[in-house]
Amino acid sequence: MTTAYTDTRGSISAIEGVYAPQEDSHLLIDVMDRSGLVPGRRVVDLCTGSGVVAIGAATQGAAEVLAFDICPRAVRCARANAAAAGAEVSVHLGSWTRAAEFGPFDLLVCNPPYVPHAPGEDTEEVAGPSWAWNAGRDGRLVLDPLCASAAELLVDGGTVLIVQSEFSGVESSLDALNGCGFIAEVVAEQQIPFGPVLSARAKWLERMGWLQNGRREEKLVVIRADKA
Repeated sequence: MTTAYTDTRGSISAIEGVYAPQEDSHLLIDVMDRSGLVPGRRVVDLCTGSGVVAIGAATQGAAEVLAFDICPRAVRCARANAAAAGAEVSVHLGSWTRAAEFGPFDLLVCNPPYVPHAPGEDTEEVAGPSWAWNAGRDGRLVLDPLCASAAELLVDGGTVLIVQSEFSGVESSLDALNGCGFIAEVVAEQQIPFGPVLSARAKWLERMGWLQNGRREEKLVVIRADKA
């Protein structure tokens, strides 16, 4: 099954099993645009999914854009979307360890899996490809190694832009990046209603003390980290 999503940036298709563009993707693209960090720079997009963020970087005037995902379906999907958009994006199978072979880069952008879940929980029946958002009990299964590895991918003075949920430890990301030689801060926030996945996990989040009883909104943040 293929689903098309259209906004002011154009139409992006997400095939079955690939994370479709949502509020977090578009928040990251908007921050990229406002930051002025993209034009003329080498950009790497990790966990690219449909490729929407990488295509956004190409559209904003990047000198070169490389995108990576560990899912072969996502790689095929991102390549097809880039070709349809006429965007110069080189899409590869692999994680940041593969991306290191092509570095260093001026800008690293990432919309990683960041949703916490109870051990043994499988929400595949709730909505789509759970591996595209499930990130362990604390939501940091991808964020922790990403923060630890980011400096190796960047030139001196390079920048990281990461979007994540409040429920996956924003302060932990800031501390990890600051501890790896970055100057990190939250540069954008957006409140959004719970979608199907977090709605299904709301009671668990309440039991864990991470969500106020009855609240059904999530705060997304974009972290900017500049390498010293």
